[in-house]
Amino acid sequence: MILTPRNVLTSTPMEPFATKVAILAQKLAEILAEKLGHKSSFFQESCLPSTCYLRLNRYPPCPIPSDIYGLMPHTDSDFLTILHQDQVGGLQLVKDGQWIAVKPNPEALVINIGDLFQAWSNDCYKSVKHRAVTHPTKERFSAAYFLCPSYETVIESCSMPSVYRKFSFREYRQKVQEDVQLHGYKVGLSRFLV
Repeated sequence: MILTPRNVLTSTPMEPFATKVAILAQKLAEILAEKLGHKSSFFQESCLPSTCYLRLNRYPPCPIPSDIYGLMPHTDSDFLTILHQDQVGGLQLVKDGQWIAVKPNPEALVINIGDLFQAWSNDCYKSVKHRAVTHPTKERFSAAYFLCPSYETVIESCSMPSVYRKFSFREYRQKVQEDVQLHGYKVGLSRFLV
């Protein structure tokens, strides 16, 4: 059976989808690294199957969708995210200071650059702020694959002068958790500026 975004959330087990997007994520990371003129093996060595994960999201209908978010505005804390959203939609991203809806396409996947890739690329690639909004009458589903390194992986800019200081993924995750507990949101990469 050929796995397509159209049938992934409804008629197939998630394991084949996870396997295919894991391969796609590695390939995309390699291409992006090579476009910057850098060695792409970093991602194969750092982002092992045991450190990456697939998350299934369910957003129940909400009669007051303008007041309730399925996911609060945020950037992803990984290298990159591959997302499939159903036809209900609800994904929005910030462009030029405005929230824009990402129109669902059954033949497409959404690729988000994460904070770690932004730091590694020295801001050549940017992590995009996004959110998920609820629908007043329809249930919504999405599947997201996160390309993550091990906690010990050291993230440092691939070019100089570096915008960010070196940090481990463990340190980054700890700071994110501290920020959320203290402020209610993730401060993010600004904590690691040189």
